Amino acid sequence: MSIHPFVKKLASLELENCFNPYSDRCSMFDRFDAPRKRSMMLSKVLDCACKESIDSIWIGRDLGYRGGRRTGLALTDDVNISQHLKRWGIEHEKQAITKGQIISERTARVIWDTLNCIDARIFLWNVFPLHPYESGNQFTNRQHNVRERQVGEFFLIELIELLNPKQIIAIGNDATNVLNRLTTIPVINVRHPSYGGQGIFEKQISDLYDLPRMENGLLF
Repeated sequence: MSIHPFVKKLASLELENCFNPYSDRCSMFDRFDAPRKRSMMLSKVLDCACKESIDSIWIGRDLGYRGGRRTGLALTDDVNISQHLKRWGIEHEKQAITKGQIISERTARVIWDTLNCIDARIFLWNVFPLHPYESGNQFTNRQHNVRERQVGEFFLIELIELLNPKQIIAIGNDATNVLNRLTTIPVINVRHPSYGGQGIFEKQISDLYDLPRMENGLLF
């Protein structure tokens, strides 16, 4: 299978203080072919999504150093790679992308605890598709800047055109403010699950998808 043209364009991005998981290799944690594996996984998911009727795209802000930087999949950490691929009928090759122990990310855990209760075609993305970090320390997270947001908007527009979802779920106000300017597709704002927002996020998603009531992060 070849790399999807969308992913090829992503891989060509080079921005200061940003890690591109589709072309950059982390000297501390990545195996030698990690960028290729991340590009292939995203290409497979995107190929599948382009052939489906997409219910929604869930869009966060940036890739995080404990999640998407390692996996190349938005809102997805090491723990949930297999589940992400399984949702699209893709078999996960048990070839590790990174070295060392599996790392979890709190936001990814909440997202996937919720997604696992929803039977709908949902694509995950971010306003800025790379991992922005503080100068001098790659293992930090920072909010993308104006220039980076403009780059992200270019890819957002193309992705929305490719998938043509029924709706867009903007996770957090940063995503909402961008998406309301970019598309006429309905944009639904939900609270970001971090910084004390988990309960509100779960209730909003539960109401939106008519799920059973959630308690302590679990559906029952």
